[in-house]
Amino acid sequence: MSEPLRRKVEQVLLKVQKPARYVGGELHQVVKNPDEVSVRFVFCFPDVYEVGMSHLGMKILYSSLNANKELWCERCFMPWTDFKQQMEQHEIPLYSLESFTPLSEFDVIGFTLQYELSYTNLLAMLSLGNIPVLAADRKGLNNLVIAGGPCACNPEPLCDFVDLFCLGEGEKQLDDLMALYRKAKSSGWTKEAFLKKASEQEGVYVPSLYDVTYKENGTIAAILPKEGAPTVVRKKIEQDLNQSHYPDTFLVPYMEIVHDRVMAELMRGCIRGCRFCQAGFIYRPLREKDAGVVCRQAKSLCDSTGYEEISLSSLSTSDYSGLEPLLDELLSFTEGEHINLSLPSLRIDNFSEELLERVKRVRKSGLTFAPEAGTQRLRDVINKNVTEEEVLNTCRIAFEGGYTSVKLYFMLGLPTETMEDVAGIIELAHRILDLYYGMPNRPKGKGVSISVSVSTFVPKPFTPFQWEAQDTMELIKAKQKHLIETVHSKKISCSWHNVKTSVLEGVLARGDRRLGKVIYDAWKKGCILDSWDECFRFDLWEEAFAENGMTMEFYASRKRSLDEVLPWSHLDFGISEAFLKREHQKAYKGLTTPHCREQCSGCGANRLMEGGRCSVY
Repeated sequence: MSEPLRRKVEQVLLKVQKPARYVGGELHQVVKNPDEVSVRFVFCFPDVYEVGMSHLGMKILYSSLNANKELWCERCFMPWTDFKQQMEQHEIPLYSLESFTPLSEFDVIGFTLQYELSYTNLLAMLSLGNIPVLAADRKGLNNLVIAGGPCACNPEPLCDFVDLFCLGEGEKQLDDLMALYRKAKSSGWTKEAFLKKASEQEGVYVPSLYDVTYKENGTIAAILPKEGAPTVVRKKIEQDLNQSHYPDTFLVPYMEIVHDRVMAELMRGCIRGCRFCQAGFIYRPLREKDAGVVCRQAKSLCDSTGYEEISLSSLSTSDYSGLEPLLDELLSFTEGEHINLSLPSLRIDNFSEELLERVKRVRKSGLTFAPEAGTQRLRDVINKNVTEEEVLNTCRIAFEGGYTSVKLYFMLGLPTETMEDVAGIIELAHRILDLYYGMPNRPKGKGVSISVSVSTFVPKPFTPFQWEAQDTMELIKAKQKHLIETVHSKKISCSWHNVKTSVLEGVLARGDRRLGKVIYDAWKKGCILDSWDECFRFDLWEEAFAENGMTMEFYASRKRSLDEVLPWSHLDFGISEAFLKREHQKAYKGLTTPHCREQCSGCGANRLMEGGRCSVY
């Protein structure tokens, strides 16, 4: 414990909001003797405490890394602007919460990349921790900066700052990488020697071992490995979730966080293949935990933390093959212990009266579903595989079950979308409204509320829409205006995302390593906490692009040809490019693809499983 630093922090805490973000000491935090470990690792979440502490991946890796007696994993989060100002005024370096150790004293600084608009936070955290921001300026093996998470599927915009990226799932991968790091540290290897050896491990991408050349039109000509680096880097996955490390306890914060509950992981991957959904592809293949394992882990976490709510975690909870028996077993426990059970991510097409009866026992608020598009034509384009009849039937079941509040998620700007599709969003909401008031047995004396939440479509890597152009800001604003003009009932409320953040997300999601200079300059101008409306400065980002002779339109609003070399073409997340191209072509024909349990679509993810057999079959 660094007592002098801790005392300096305590002296400024009364000057900031939410001081609990910065003090550590939570129940179940891991404290070790630094003299008894060979590697100090700090897990950095590039957003504020209450967001990072809600992240299941952090909880898993914190527990997994600390299970190794040779290693001590601590935590660090992006400070809010008030505390950042105090740090700069009083020369307080960014530190870990467990021991108040400055980041500059750690061997390995690991970041999770959950959202593109957190990229400048990564730079800010390094700088606040007195660590050189540019990878080229960090000469030794200490202060090794690594990163993983979903945004690492296109790591190129951050190549100037990160020494290596971990592609895929980190439990076993980080064990292997840290074992190599311990060997390198004890043997006195250079940073270059370690990186070269690390690049031989599955899922490890070292950007400095690749050269990128460009054509005159600005597109990529080639991505060339050097010094024996692999031509293609394939992600690493956990083969058996029943055997994979999962915490038997969570850190319990002193303050309210975004998801303040036990999270019980059901499965990884998704069977659906919605063509806009990056998570549905990059987390393939589908792997389920046995219901008994889920129940045991959930009960253990409730016992050790005192939490009174369990949330079932997956991309599509109602697609879990053992959901009903799992709920029966969990409900026998949760009802007796007065513990709430939350079921997010329910599908419209497999929502039944039987499931509703179980949901009603655990959820008293409104129900949330995601039709994604307002017309059947567009739902077929995106492969949602949901019909209007199923949407209405699901709402009828909910209304008959006593629910009077429904929230619906949609997207604007999907490929081939017309103004008729936009109007179809609200028209569908009106039909749900008519359904409610047309029911003879509807709850008397109760009104209905239908919330329509609309996000802006962002084309993402490793999806069938990765080649698509994103709608311009002007077009998105026109569609939002048309959407509102279509609403003719006070029972329907409508909300949407900030179009400027969506455009920047689109730029960074499909950017190449030339964006590193733009990100650096935007950060130097003061861009941090970009995902928070009160901090977002789109004008400064525009300045950074202009000063570097680059445009957002090149990355966001330009449609790519199917034969273009993409910034992530040398990375393999299990989904074959041939499959993505087939899905892209089927989208424009309005043809749907059955989900994995109905028919294998040949996406290629089976290659990642030992024996080459997908766990769906």
